[in-house]
Amino acid sequence: MLPRIPVSCPRLASTRSHTFKAFYATIRSLRQAAPDPEDIPPSDNDFIVSILRANPSLRDTRSYLASFGPRPKPVSAPSADRVPAASKDLSSVQSIPVALEHPKPSPVLSSILDPVVKRTALVKLQGPFTDVQLDSIARGMVYLEKLGLVSVIVVDNDTLARGEQDERSTLIEETMRIVTALEKQGARARPVLGAVARLGPKPGDEDVAESPEFTPPEAHTFPSDLVPIRSALCAGEIPVIPPFALDSFCRSVRVDSNDVLGALARGMVEAAEIDNAQPSASSDLLPSSDVDLTPLRLMIINREGGVPSYARSGYPHLLINLSSEYSHIHDTFHDPWHNTNPTALSNLALAQTCLTYMPPTSSAVMVSHRSPSSLIANLITNKPALSSSLPHALLQGNRRLTAHTPTLLRRGLPIRVLRTTSDIDRAKMNALLEQSFGRTLDEHAFYQRLEHSLDFVIVAGDYVGAAIVTNEPSKSAEPISYLDKFAVLPSHQGDGTVDFLWVALHDESYGLGHPFSANPNGGKGGVGEGRDLVWRSRANNPVNKWYFERSSGHTRMGSWVLFWCDAEKRLKLEQARRLNAGMSYVEEWEKGRLGRWADVVEKIPSAWK
Repeated sequence: MLPRIPVSCPRLASTRSHTFKAFYATIRSLRQAAPDPEDIPPSDNDFIVSILRANPSLRDTRSYLASFGPRPKPVSAPSADRVPAASKDLSSVQSIPVALEHPKPSPVLSSILDPVVKRTALVKLQGPFTDVQLDSIARGMVYLEKLGLVSVIVVDNDTLARGEQDERSTLIEETMRIVTALEKQGARARPVLGAVARLGPKPGDEDVAESPEFTPPEAHTFPSDLVPIRSALCAGEIPVIPPFALDSFCRSVRVDSNDVLGALARGMVEAAEIDNAQPSASSDLLPSSDVDLTPLRLMIINREGGVPSYARSGYPHLLINLSSEYSHIHDTFHDPWHNTNPTALSNLALAQTCLTYMPPTSSAVMVSHRSPSSLIANLITNKPALSSSLPHALLQGNRRLTAHTPTLLRRGLPIRVLRTTSDIDRAKMNALLEQSFGRTLDEHAFYQRLEHSLDFVIVAGDYVGAAIVTNEPSKSAEPISYLDKFAVLPSHQGDGTVDFLWVALHDESYGLGHPFSANPNGGKGGVGEGRDLVWRSRANNPVNKWYFERSSGHTRMGSWVLFWCDAEKRLKLEQARRLNAGMSYVEEWEKGRLGRWADVVEKIPSAWK
């Protein structure tokens, strides 16, 4: 039996004391509330990590460099008066004075001195925000400036009602607060407290008819009104603007910030066109301090996040095609969302207005203040945070859809569905297929086959993209729904057309019958029974990675890969019937279908010469 150690032993007492302190410290740390992610200070490498998280593809990188990379300047030929004429008298040639020229830096040195071309973005700061939130937003603005996108910020305050007492002083105070937050993050900012817009339609626009899907701003600008903004941008400062405008009596009054942003979008584009028509004689020796006023992005930073979607259980839309979805989003906007997302529809109208004036490659993003790093990804890739054509099952883990996932909005393209070959513009379809696949189409054989087997054709815009689906006869009673061609013009690859087209294909084929497939694409409107969709692709096709993510399964067929998407409505009904029992790996109706599909698909002739 071990001897009993007295309690008064100093070593044991010390050990017990340390043990008690350690135990107390552990319990105390557990009782403390976990810090809010917004309160955690960013690391020094936060900017680099944000760029790496964007994970741009080669096409994304090329697109970014085309907009923000150094631009080669045209080499001017030497003027005739600087070149002495050939003469037999060398002494006379030597007597001609030669103009001295300053040495010009090499293109490499010029790109180092001027690494990016400054472009502009219109930013709506829809507050109020706390100091921590504002610091996070300001940090994002600084990161964007480092990448070449200079923000033109318009201040908004949801809690400040129009006509409220001291609203002007409150907005000016909020403007100065934002300027302070930007300077705290190392940026240079300038408050532009004077009105940069004028109330009323622009002269000459009185007779322009309004459309249901476009609301013109109730304000306008002239090039002279943009002088304070241009001055700030040329000085390397971020202009911060309160929502003021001049009325008919030249009084500066508060207006809706959306009207100021709409007026700036139009005015800055028009001013940039004037600048391009009158090129300035800038020196080639120093980096250019000029800024292209044409806004490339519209960023709406708020506390709500994006536009809620009925197809995603109230979570935000990932990508919106304004040309075909604007009215449908209004029609499917649930009443409770007017309380949780009260400004979603007004911001949707703002995006529609601004993108109408901005270049076709521009985009708008609606983002919560909790996702400032997503602005960097949007700038570099010009894509949504998650692809809208991905199946819902893949939006898990790192791809998980949350209430703060940003919504990307594009002007987009109209989508329509054709049912007969006579409705197809063959010349445009031929050009689309041959440019997309880089091969020569066997036109006669291809359309002769479609005459007997065509199910439908989905066309995006003026044949910038198309999906051709046919009915292929099989041994079973029901023909196979076969995706014969899926093509997008190279000039539109990466601008969202692929996702718009695939979502329409989903709604018209294997997703048919679901309530969230009732989208306005000129097809069946979600009414009907979905069918399994099958297609094949060469095993070495680089697009297969994209197909792998969107298909239900695939199998090898020699030099081909056979893909398929299961009809979703049938699976959903079966899951509901079995409740918690779950689905088996192979259902009764699925047995033997791969063999039937492969037998039919292998015999489909090539469409190319």
